[in-house]
Amino acid sequence: MTEPAATVPVDGVAVTAIGVAVIRARESERDDRLYDDPQAKDFVAAARRGFDPERWARMEALADQFYDGRTLGVRLIDDRFREAIAAGCGQIVVLGAGLDTRAYRLGLPSTLHVYEIDLPELFAFKEPVLAALAATPTCHRHVVIADLRENWRKTLLDTGFDPAIPTYWVDEGALGYLDQDWNRQVVLTLTELSAPGSRFGAGRMVIDPEAPQYRDLRRLVAGDDTPAAPPAPPTPDPDIEHWLNTIGWATEFRPWNDMVAHLGRPTTLSDPRIGSIAAIRR
Repeated sequence: MTEPAATVPVDGVAVTAIGVAVIRARESERDDRLYDDPQAKDFVAAARRGFDPERWARMEALADQFYDGRTLGVRLIDDRFREAIAAGCGQIVVLGAGLDTRAYRLGLPSTLHVYEIDLPELFAFKEPVLAALAATPTCHRHVVIADLRENWRKTLLDTGFDPAIPTYWVDEGALGYLDQDWNRQVVLTLTELSAPGSRFGAGRMVIDPEAPQYRDLRRLVAGDDTPAAPPAPPTPDPDIEHWLNTIGWATEFRPWNDMVAHLGRPTTLSDPRIGSIAAIRR
């Protein structure tokens, strides 16, 4: 039987997932690769067919600009997966999962439950590609079709999520800055669903939202016939760690340079504020 064709999202936030797949596919081809993602090249091939040549060239150009930092970020989250499992987390929830394939490629234990939350248009593209590959996860994988700006809590619970089990909550950029109201509401919701020992990581970035690559990204996501969204705040909220502590998390800031020093890539940053806030539920 022929699998149904994937519906390619050519604009909207799902486009960013395709860009990250381009980056993961390139990393997987390197002799000194930091990880191997066998499905990434298939997502890229399927996506390319939905783009006109000019728009795809823009996608690849953006992937070039974000490659160095983003590919390191993928490896760091791979490592956090392993740390969380070793610490006793029996569930992992990927917020804005995109084209994440860790349920397939990390050799995760068969007892683990991984919940991938994302928009319907993302899974309309992702699932047919995986089905055509006959890809099989090594753990229990759950597709959770929901918008993080709406009532995703009920959908997650209905999919089988158990709040009594320690959980690792993964954010690879879906939340952006936690000083935005809906992002904070997501964190408040996941806090309510987190048993003691659960883990969460919030990135701390310092960017210039008017830099060319960020302007180009907003235009690509918005679509050429739609005004681009306004830029995100240019600096991180210094009170995020304090806020996380007040709602029940013990936090530790991990500087970017310290996290990537052992990986052997020339990506040292001059701003010591950039890194990740690692949080454990008390």
